[in-house]
Amino acid sequence: WNSRIARECYLPNACARVNDARGRVLELTNNYLHMNFNFGPTLFGWLEKNYPFYYARIVQAARDSRERTGHSNAIAQGYNHMIMPLASFQDQLTQAMWGIKDFEHRFGFKPEAMWLPETAASDDTLRLLVDLGMKYVILSPYQADKVRPAGGEWVDASRGDLDTTRPYLWRDAQPGAAKDRSIAIFFYDGPLSKAAAFEGLTRDSGVFADRVEACFKPNKAGPQLVSMAVDGETFGHHHKFSDMTLAHAFLHELRNRGIRVVNFGEYLRGNPPADEVMIKTGPDGEGTAWSCAHGVRRWKGGCDCGGEGGSLNWRLPFRAALNALRDAAAGVYASEASKFFRAPWEARNAYAGLLLDRSPEAAAAFFGKHASRELNKAERARALELLEMQKHAMFMFTSCG
Repeated sequence: WNSRIARECYLPNACARVNDARGRVLELTNNYLHMNFNFGPTLFGWLEKNYPFYYARIVQAARDSRERTGHSNAIAQGYNHMIMPLASFQDQLTQAMWGIKDFEHRFGFKPEAMWLPETAASDDTLRLLVDLGMKYVILSPYQADKVRPAGGEWVDASRGDLDTTRPYLWRDAQPGAAKDRSIAIFFYDGPLSKAAAFEGLTRDSGVFADRVEACFKPNKAGPQLVSMAVDGETFGHHHKFSDMTLAHAFLHELRNRGIRVVNFGEYLRGNPPADEVMIKTGPDGEGTAWSCAHGVRRWKGGCDCGGEGGSLNWRLPFRAALNALRDAAAGVYASEASKFFRAPWEARNAYAGLLLDRSPEAAAAFFGKHASRELNKAERARALELLEMQKHAMFMFTSCG
């Protein structure tokens, strides 16, 4: 399945064609040079192994965009597509730290932002991103609750009707939080994104560019940003040959309309948020996501999103069982790993380095830093088994697989 989607989407976008009416190739471009993108670390590692040429083009696009604008098109992601607000704090922390470590290893620099799987977010999730130095995050307009000018009155935005052509500032309102604890939020254009994902907008580059142009507000003063957020598989897998639509739009149609293509980091540098935003807490106080109208119940039970007509009564007990297994595994890990590591949870957070490099030298450095004493071969093997147990205890919450 990975191979099929790679051939239809990930690879063509790295060498996207512009053809003439007879199908002859006129131009080639790397679409990743022109748009923000993220790859989950597990998928990106698979691409590196199976399609190294295309993997290298994606990595180079991330570096070239950073060299050109000062801000990379690449965005980090939590390690294995976990719904972050439903995870334990320790799992959220490890997911984010592993995702950042993987990003730094592949691209050679720190990420400015992290894509949250399914845009699932809560205030606690945003606090974690602030702690880790992320500058911005991308959410659905329907995840906003209230907005206000700095120091002004809060205005309801819960219907998704806020102005998405500007970034907003989320502030940590937790009692005792420092005043500068904040992160910028870009809310993508909902109708534009829906049209691209589900309504065939990417069949024609001219029609696509016209729709983008129509999203700008002609009577609004100052810079405006029109952004869309869709699954990457939209461009070639869900909609055949729309990688070519993107290529022609980037190279010609958008330019012909006077539209400048930028990435989020570049725009944020010149246009810091002036307005503030509060995000919805969701019906259960656990946050919201772009693909569930009921907070994050799609991944824990209590709604019919994604059911396609079948019974979804299994979701609640299934999630409860996974949570119980996670907690039991965490207890075993805390007890057993303390025999080998000075700080078992710090060792788990650092395990991403060994996932990227299994060499004896890397293992020796890992144990040299985290082991509480000199471990023999059997003890090292046991310690690694415990870390692998924790990895798979997180992998069982992968929401896309």
